[in-house]
Amino acid sequence: MSQPRPTTPLRAEPIILTAVPMDRSGRARALGWLGLPTVYWFLWAGVLLNRLGGSVFCLLAVYLTGRRDLSPAEAGWVISLFAAGGMMAGPIGGVLADRVGRRATLLAGTAGAGVLMLALGGARTTGGIVLLAPLLGFFTDVTRPAMQAAVADLVPAVQRVRAYGLLYWAVNLGYAGSAALGGVLAARSFTSLFVIDALTTVAYGLIVYLRVPETRPAVTARAVPVPYPASASTSTSFLAPFRDGAMLTLLAIQLPVFLAFTQMLAALPLDMRAHGIPTDRVGVLLGINGVVIVVGQPLAVRPLERLPHAIRLAIGAALTGVGLGAVALAAGPCSYAAAIALFTCGEIAFSTGGPALIAELAPADRRGAYQGAYHLAWGLASMAAPPAGAFALAHAGSRALWLGCLAVSLIAAILHLRVTARRLRHRRATS
Repeated sequence: MSQPRPTTPLRAEPIILTAVPMDRSGRARALGWLGLPTVYWFLWAGVLLNRLGGSVFCLLAVYLTGRRDLSPAEAGWVISLFAAGGMMAGPIGGVLADRVGRRATLLAGTAGAGVLMLALGGARTTGGIVLLAPLLGFFTDVTRPAMQAAVADLVPAVQRVRAYGLLYWAVNLGYAGSAALGGVLAARSFTSLFVIDALTTVAYGLIVYLRVPETRPAVTARAVPVPYPASASTSTSFLAPFRDGAMLTLLAIQLPVFLAFTQMLAALPLDMRAHGIPTDRVGVLLGINGVVIVVGQPLAVRPLERLPHAIRLAIGAALTGVGLGAVALAAGPCSYAAAIALFTCGEIAFSTGGPALIAELAPADRRGAYQGAYHLAWGLASMAAPPAGAFALAHAGSRALWLGCLAVSLIAAILHLRVTARRLRHRRATS
């Protein structure tokens, strides 16, 4: 008598139904400039408008010390708390974008950031400022994973490098404009900076509300046989990106590049002042970063689109390292300007290619979580780089710091060519 065949357990496998933005008549929305969807350009315009109003962030330390009588150390702690809130916003915002939707996360983030910006402008006590800073940082950055996931939803893979590159260009164009406008407005009224920032943030939310539909792909489930019991789904969990070997490899290789690059936030100005560069000229030299991005980003998009992800990231890491290493030899404004231009070219490459690669690695229903994990790496670097750079300058010296940045960046470039490329080939072969 034959024995009964064992029953194979079933598990639910997600079927991703890509969301296609539709107009009210049910037709697919038309493409806009450069072959990118019209909805993408509304997102792009909202980001640009929001960044144009962001003068407060350029002058926050000046405001805290000059108008609220905080010491430089206290102002530094407030800015660190703001950064800490932004760092935590990455993974949380990514999970929210996957669970409740890109549009809802964008609307909540812009509304919260607008209200908190006005509250910070009205705060008169140190305790109130300290309480509001991390909350404002959180709501300001909680929208970023949702926005980047929405771009991945809307734009085909072959055009994502262009889409993310143009978005990064808008961020820096807005930053340059807000820095120039902020100085003029601050001389008359610092309060106007907070009001303008709040208004442009809410305006970004209104653009999303009126013109950007939900782009999150719809997910259904089908039962498929598996040779083991089904486990709990982690499709939108906080930890999902950190259980992905290819994603972890990318973050581990790219984090040292972020740590090296963000030395421009504190160590580079200190180094320039130590070499006798006047404070006003330090600001002008740091502004070269934004100028190079605004001018160079559109020119670099087409060549970068043609390169594989690993090569693009390797070029970004190598140029970042060479530029920062050149600071070790800099002694005057011209040599510092050349070094800044070099590492900014590296920034263009990895900041354009990174989100596009993350969008390829992420399952469609986890795009927000994966972009949030990438944002977390940026946040960790932004928090760790200033104290680490100051410690290195004090105990090892300027040349050791910048040559160390060169070394870790070149090692990362080699690892991208060897390890990241191999991981991507394996991922595509098994998918």
